[in-house]
Amino acid sequence: MTTDVSVRNNVRILGNSAGPVVMLGHGFGCDQGMWRRLLPFFTDDYRVIVFDHVGAGESDKAAYTTAKYGSLDGYVQDVLEICSALDLREVSFVGHSVSAMMGVAAVAEAPERFANLILLASSPSYMDRPEDGYTGGFSARDIDELLDSLDANYVVWSAAMAPMIMGNPENPELTDELEGSFCRLDPTVARGFADVSFRSDVRGLLKDVGIPSLILQCSDDLLAPPHIGAYTRDQMPDATLVQLRATGHLPHVSAPAETAEAILAYLSRNQS
Repeated sequence: MTTDVSVRNNVRILGNSAGPVVMLGHGFGCDQGMWRRLLPFFTDDYRVIVFDHVGAGESDKAAYTTAKYGSLDGYVQDVLEICSALDLREVSFVGHSVSAMMGVAAVAEAPERFANLILLASSPSYMDRPEDGYTGGFSARDIDELLDSLDANYVVWSAAMAPMIMGNPENPELTDELEGSFCRLDPTVARGFADVSFRSDVRGLLKDVGIPSLILQCSDDLLAPPHIGAYTRDQMPDATLVQLRATGHLPHVSAPAETAEAILAYLSRNQS
């Protein structure tokens, strides 16, 4: 197991070394390769940081422990450690899905590192919270059943979930790509990361995100229905909600141009 964060998280620095920093955090079952369609829109003008969460992609698999990565905080600390190791400041953090949760927590803990937060197809809690009337879209029982099915046969689970999450049946090659990405993840890591993704709750931190934030809501997204974007916006001090035409849960894969244009337009306004 390496102690070098750049190796541990397979950190790569791309684009314009003199440009503003954009850091891209991938979602469950993916790795940094899922950003490849988005990168050409940024690398001319921005210094782009991509990385793999431990257990995914070309990260150091030996670094994965349930003690650290059994909660969202282990992943958040990795994000902050990458920022510290590279001495990153004024970072625009783009978090997809569960990485958006990590971004919220990272900004709340170390606001001095960040300039903008972009929440892509995000939810502050996928699980319903009946104690305070919040509807995330999945009951505790739903999540138990989802994780039980993952435990039973991860390959079958991946084949069943990929088309629902991708949500673009007219482009089956995208579903195949996501299913392949799922299947490259060790089932033990996948089980742990899925548990963290679906059970985490960062709603209480939204009020502590004091930097400009962009919420990019997808159309017909199984994991983040329309009311989630409005809820997130209303809980944050300085948030803008943009509805994309893109459908499904991975707009950077299915609609990279629209996704990039929305992010770049927002960053341009906040950097001028």
